[in-house]
Amino acid sequence: MFDSSIDSWTLLQDAQDVYTVSSQLGFEAIILGKKPRVFGGPFYAGWGLSHDEREFPRRTRVLSKEQLFAAAMILYPKWYNPFEDKLCELEDVLAIAEAERRAWEEDRKGWDALEIRLWKRKFIRDFFGQYANVSFGRKDKNLSRPIMYWASKAPQERRDIVRVEDGFLRSRGLGAELVCDSEGIYYDPTHSSQLETLIKAHTHLRSDQIKRARDIIERLRKSKITKYNLKGNHIDLPFDTPIHLVIGQVEDDASIKLGTDQVKTNLDLLKHVRAGHPDDFILYKPHPDVEEAGLRMGKIATDMALQYADIIAENADILNLFDHVNTIHTMTSNTGFEALIRGKKVVTYGAPFYAGWGLSTDLGQIPSRRNAKASLETLVYATLIAYPRYFDPKQRRACPVETTITRLEQQDLSKTGVAIRILSKLQGLLATPNPFWRR
Repeated sequence: MFDSSIDSWTLLQDAQDVYTVSSQLGFEAIILGKKPRVFGGPFYAGWGLSHDEREFPRRTRVLSKEQLFAAAMILYPKWYNPFEDKLCELEDVLAIAEAERRAWEEDRKGWDALEIRLWKRKFIRDFFGQYANVSFGRKDKNLSRPIMYWASKAPQERRDIVRVEDGFLRSRGLGAELVCDSEGIYYDPTHSSQLETLIKAHTHLRSDQIKRARDIIERLRKSKITKYNLKGNHIDLPFDTPIHLVIGQVEDDASIKLGTDQVKTNLDLLKHVRAGHPDDFILYKPHPDVEEAGLRMGKIATDMALQYADIIAENADILNLFDHVNTIHTMTSNTGFEALIRGKKVVTYGAPFYAGWGLSTDLGQIPSRRNAKASLETLVYATLIAYPRYFDPKQRRACPVETTITRLEQQDLSKTGVAIRILSKLQGLLATPNPFWRR
């Protein structure tokens, strides 16, 4: 007898025999391949899938468990998606339930959040505080609840904490997606991360997982969603020569500090690409934080950049550039992942999370533990479905990735733009001399 909560699936999985009058657990036992003994008249009895103590004259067919499941869970009910206010398929409801279950499992004990900047705290409280309180501080004082750090501020040696970081789909500013990693963090190849573990664990996807990943890939391609979702100008490009797009980055970003060995600056990257392709057309795209507001390191003087690039694509639409270039070159930028989603050839000069799986040409030093070959569907499933958590700011609850894509398609997430990014940078600069900003 159990006197505490236990997951019914775990209980049924380990059971040799299942006895019930009419409990729904009898149906779940059949799904798991058990043959329960049934003393009542539930809907799942009488079809040859249970030992029945009663007779059911009308139920004369012998069904497979797949047929029973299809009738009870697909054909008979109507399912409703509360995020989109419309009827939906069972798969949509399962994705919603999965997101909400994960939020409950991870958040029900509350969180002690350390080294979280002031401007991020309301969002963190909303995101993780549905079931218990999130408290903020600067130091770990023998805290008894789960501990989270903003990833860039986390002690590298700690393995008993969760690192939180922006995800891969967002509006300008802090978006509706965060990753939570108890092993490391995705942009740091010096340690393993949960993302690496998930990629290796999903190299053989089920058919439903493949379909879900392909649906997401198709939606992202059609809706033209990127991490920053910045609109830009159209640039006319030549059609009679190979075109290489070089992606500029913020040079003091942790992904470059931790994820590159030889090529560590935008200028070095340009030099390497030009040296490898002396006669081709090279297009350089600066990073938005460097280009628009000068918030971070990485600016290349125009005359210097044009010694190696044919065009500097300031304020250009990145997806428009994808449509016209042959190859994307990057140190560690997430733009490389977006390019892979859109079927482009990607060359990496560092060790971004998507390198080392056989999908890109990798010229940097890739960790030897990335020893599996992954499909694009595997990479997308791990990176956009299994790894991050999503939060719908309209309904203020956990949601699946599909809901966040819908919100981005509808432009229904807040767009904070350059101003909030300037404020966030100023708070970072003031945080060290003035502890008020991080209390």
